[in-house]
Order: sequence, then structure tokens, then C-alpha cells
Amino acid sequence: MKKLSVITVTYNAQQTLERTLKSVREQSYPHIEHVVVDGKSTDGTVELIRKYNNKKLTWISEPDKGLYDAMNKAAAMASGDYLCFLNAGDTFFSPETVEKMMQSFDGDPDILYGETAIVDDAGKFLHMRRLSAPETLSWKSFKLGMLVCHQAFIVKRSLFEPYDLQYRFSSDFDWTVRMMKKSKSIHNTHLTLINYLNEGMTTANRKASLKERYRIMTKYYGGISTFLYHIWFALRAVIKPEK
Repeated sequence: MKKLSVITVTYNAQQTLERTLKSVREQSYPHIEHVVVDGKSTDGTVELIRKYNNKKLTWISEPDKGLYDAMNKAAAMASGDYLCFLNAGDTFFSPETVEKMMQSFDGDPDILYGETAIVDDAGKFLHMRRLSAPETLSWKSFKLGMLVCHQAFIVKRSLFEPYDLQYRFSSDFDWTVRMMKKSKSIHNTHLTLINYLNEGMTTANRKASLKERYRIMTKYYGGISTFLYHIWFALRAVIKPEK
């Protein structure tokens, strides 16, 4: 049976981390590990991790160079066949999700993906993610935006390449495109995999993130194509606004 490494990176996440720790611990699938890399939190995050410590949990708490540096550290610590990056506050859709996901394929796909539900601070379902996962996925799919949430994008560990630290806010977009370009097989699980905590970035970070994403899209898809698609994004936002 394939082993899944769930990776969570934290910094002062005392208010949101517990639901994530519980969700991973309660998964029915036995071949799972949880790797938590904490950036030397100053609140009660480390105490919370210690409270949930078990044989399937591996963790460290030390300074890092930010979110993506911590993700790179965690991937290096992981021992599973597949990697899933789950933020503090996010959970699997149900206790059976990982089991269903790992039973959804035969063979040895490089990437697994599925749908994402958006939830509030209490974990209550709000709505499905506005951009839904396509029936088939390739690196060219992201011309239309990040159609699959980072948390619902599961990569074989042998395929993994580090996140590019030149991108502070959108390295996950660059990374998912690179992984798809490198992959030979991408499997649609046809499952809702993740409950994603609805918490927006600050306006300043959102602007910086969008600028980075535009640079990344230009790198992979060309300047003219990216410009034209962004005109479509603006129209799409009017036709089908965020809920």
C-alpha cells in the first residue's frame, strides 16, 4: 500500500492548527504520516503539537526563511510515496477521504487531484471553490488560473522539486506547473479532498501575489497569451464573482 505524507507548516497557528492535527489523526487510512514544520512559534503552537504527538507525527520547531522554505524542509523529512500540503486550519473532507483517494487509482500516477470545499472558522461548509477541477489536467490547464487548489494537488515524492524561494507569495503556482510539466500521469480522483479555511490574505499580500502569479504565467505561457487570459479573468470575475 502507498504511504501518504501530510505536510503542515506553521507559525503562531495555535488558533487553527488543532482541527488539522485531528483530521490527519482521524483518517481511516493506516499508511499515513504527518510532518509538521514550525517556524519557532511564540504562541501555544508547539504545546499543541506536543499534545497531539504520536508515532505517525514528526515535527520540528526552528526559524526558517518563510512558508516555502518550511515546505522544502518538510518534504525533505517526509518518507511517504505521496506528499500532501495541508495548511493549519485546513482538513480532509472526511475521515475516509485519504482511504478513498488512495483506492481511486491503479498503477502509479505521478499526481492526484480533486475538488476543494470552502469552510468558515467553525469548519462549517460555505461553498465549493469557485474554480472547479477540470476532468483532465495538464500544465497548460493553469492558463485559466489555478484550477486545482494547492492542498488538493498530491504529488509523488520522487517527483518533488523544491519550491522556488524567489516567489514569496505564489511559489505554489510555479511549483504545481513545474510538477505537471515533469509528470507522466495525472489522476483525477473525482473526490472532494479538502476543507479549505476561508481566510483572505491582506490586500498588500494579495497584490504582491497577483503580480508574482502574472510573472509566472508569462514565463510558462508567454506575455501575449497571459495578457489576453487576464482580460478573460476580469470578465469571469464579473460574471461569476467570488462568494
